[in-house]
Parts: sequence; C-alpha cells; structure tokens
Amino acid sequence: MSADPSLAGRIALVTGASRGIGRAIAQRLASAGAFVVVTARSVESSPTPGTLRETVALIEAAGGRALALRCDLDHVTERNGLIEQVVQTVGGLDILVNNAGFAQYALVEKMNDAAFAQLANHYFQVPFALSRAAIPCLRARGAGWILNVGSVSALPPLRPFDDYARYGGAAVYGALKAALNRFTQGLAAELLADNIAVNVVAPSTAISTPGADPHIPSDYPTEPVEYLSETALALCHLPASERTGQIAYSLHFPLRHGLVVRTLDGRGTLPPPQIPPWAHPDCLQP
Repeated sequence: MSADPSLAGRIALVTGASRGIGRAIAQRLASAGAFVVVTARSVESSPTPGTLRETVALIEAAGGRALALRCDLDHVTERNGLIEQVVQTVGGLDILVNNAGFAQYALVEKMNDAAFAQLANHYFQVPFALSRAAIPCLRARGAGWILNVGSVSALPPLRPFDDYARYGGAAVYGALKAALNRFTQGLAAELLADNIAVNVVAPSTAISTPGADPHIPSDYPTEPVEYLSETALALCHLPASERTGQIAYSLHFPLRHGLVVRTLDGRGTLPPPQIPPWAHPDCLQP
C-alpha cells in the first residue's frame, strides 16, 4: 500500500465545483496540497444549493488553498479564455478536472434540439475545448493530468432491460459519456510522450448531489462521494507512463488498488469499499 500522494506545488482547476462531485474533488486535491482554482457560473449565488464561495471556505477551513473564478461554460468566449485566465491569475496549471455538467434526461423521441445541444456541449465539447487549451500549459510544466468525470451510464444497459433503461431517458447522456471515455483513451495515447496523463473517474453506482437527487429514486442506496474523490486523487499524481487512459470507478478502483480512502479534508479514513450487487458487472479495473 503506497503512501498518501502529495500534490504540493501543483495547481489544479476543477470545473463545476460549487457543489457535489466537483466540490468533493476540489476538497480532496486541496487536502493533498494542491492550490485549487474552482469555477462555476457564479461565485456568490446559485439556484441550486452550493456556491464557489462556500467551496473555497471549506477548503481554507481545512488548511488548504483555493481561488474561485466565475466562468459560464455555455458562453464560448468565457470557456475559451478560462485556461489562459487561470494561468495568468495563479501562474500555471498542472491538473485539469472536467466535471461541470447538469443532469438532464429525456427519451430520445421527446428530447428537443436545444436540450441535445446543451448536453453535447457540457459533456463533450467543453472537455474537448478545455483539454485542447490546457495541453500547451501542461506540456510547458513537464507533466500534467487531465481528469474527466464520467458515468456508469456509459456502459450498455443490461438485459433484460430494466425500467430505468426503458423509461429513464439516459440514452443520450450515456452515449455522450461513452464518447468521453473513448476521447479520454485516445487523448491519453496522443499525450503519453508529453508525460500528460488523461483518465476518467466515474461513480460505481450513484452519488447523491443537489443536481442528481431529482433523478435518483428516493429508496436507492447511494454511495459516499469520498470514494470517488480518493479515486480522483489517485489519477492525478502518477506519471503518465504509470497510469493513463484508465476508466476508473469509484468503489472498484480503491478496492482493486488497496487505497486508503480518506475524508475530504484528508484527516480521517473510511472503511474499504464494498461492491453492491446492483453495480454494473462491467465496471472492471486494470
């Protein structure tokens, strides 16, 4: 079992970090020593519980360092200028976490063009654009890490189809997450020689967040976000030659690699994960 990784001296950017998975990843990277830049559409307010200001306060209360930058990724100009803004503001970039998104589901027959375009933008075009912009910055630092937040919905629905597969409206969302997996693996190959690792982290089952909760049945047993944040950290410190192009699932990966799963502030520990029987059987880990 390896020692806890240190990100001291590293600068990380986490998109969609005002709540949920993005906030948890930002907290864990900061607890490992990274200076974390967190972004979302607003710093101070949000229609959904959680703000960037609160994320920064949580990180600083735990002894970490963070900076909030407002960026609306739906606006092309703001999106295209984000990486440069981060580099100019804090002096560089080592880790990019493409997390921002929103939960929107509809049957294909009922999904309109605007909804499809917004989903495709958030879950594929934005990670593509930010990764493309970040590559020269990471290369200039001699190493780098790009982490895309995926979903178990990228895996094919099991047969016989259950009610979620038939009525849940996840076909487009899952297809885009599957495309993100393939993009990640292809980009990992392209950037291996530059010592830039590119990986995906995804929940093994489902994680309760303000954005996801309306789409999760009230009786569904969700998993703690700490397992995913620990997996995210594990994908953001080793050289690309040792760990890149992986699709890592939050419960499966720590169990496979014997990781000590820590609380978001890095001070406490959680028990080893247990894979529930309802987890997708194709969540295999290298």
